[in-house]
Amino acid sequence: MKIDLTDTTASKINKALVQGRRAIGTQAVGMVLTLVIVTDEENAYDSLRAANEASREHPSRTLVVIKRVSRSPRERAQARLDAEVRVGTDAGTGETVILRLYGEVLNHAQSVVLPLLLPDAPVVVWWPVNAPTDPANDPLGALAQRRVTDTYASEQPVRDLAARAEAYTPGDTDLSWTRTTPWRSMLAAALDQVACQVTSVEVEGEEFNPSCELLAMWLADRLHVPVKRSLSSGPGLTAVRMETSCGPIVLDRADGALATLSIEGQPDRAVALQRRETSELIAEELRRLDPDDTYASALRFGVDRLESFAEAKEQPRPAPPKKAPAQ
Repeated sequence: MKIDLTDTTASKINKALVQGRRAIGTQAVGMVLTLVIVTDEENAYDSLRAANEASREHPSRTLVVIKRVSRSPRERAQARLDAEVRVGTDAGTGETVILRLYGEVLNHAQSVVLPLLLPDAPVVVWWPVNAPTDPANDPLGALAQRRVTDTYASEQPVRDLAARAEAYTPGDTDLSWTRTTPWRSMLAAALDQVACQVTSVEVEGEEFNPSCELLAMWLADRLHVPVKRSLSSGPGLTAVRMETSCGPIVLDRADGALATLSIEGQPDRAVALQRRETSELIAEELRRLDPDDTYASALRFGVDRLESFAEAKEQPRPAPPKKAPAQ
């Protein structure tokens, strides 16, 4: 069921939600959280589709905040809120409200969202694109227990990772980090099978891919060894090579779907390591609402420190001074 509201208010939207639930004979009791998606018109459809698929695992009230840019000074001076309320099969397993903000309302999105939050339920804010540098100090981010960004959508992801590290607040996370979960699990399991000392690591993947940088920072932070970042044509992460005292350990995924795990002295194994959809990434993040300390530690390791750390370890030692020839 869909209900369109033009030039409306939060109070009228709440009434429409009640009206929609009564019309289809359902109640709001089964929803476990409020998911706020802050996006633009271009990315709203894909973001909402991912949220609806994730709602099968996490029934939620989804609020999509779309800030519409006004073209003329007169339009910018006028405040208007349009809404589309969806309940039932049109909203996954929860409820959806699409909010389009115009004029002065753009600067007060939190005032529109606050009355629509589920009472006594956690709030998660997700920016698929154009995320703020400091999510916790954003007016909408301040309402949430968890704040999800995606530096993969950034024009300068490495720079944004450094900015996220400086502004990190417990509860922040990034889908570029979530994309590394299968890799981190597989590498940790591989190291548990051997009693060897890791001496160096190489992470191979696409250029300007923040998941590659975060995985490299995590390995450098945890293993305290030099980590080299090398480039490939992708897709995404393609390989991790760890040199150990017992021989190399290699996790290689050339096609973005099936990987090969090679451990010295053991037969090669095929590993399912398929690139995941956005809905799976969001569903994973919604499973936990506590701070991700592992992400914080890897992020704070820093891109600059990663590069300088690797360069310092790999810098050749100066040659000893030559002795003067005997007279």
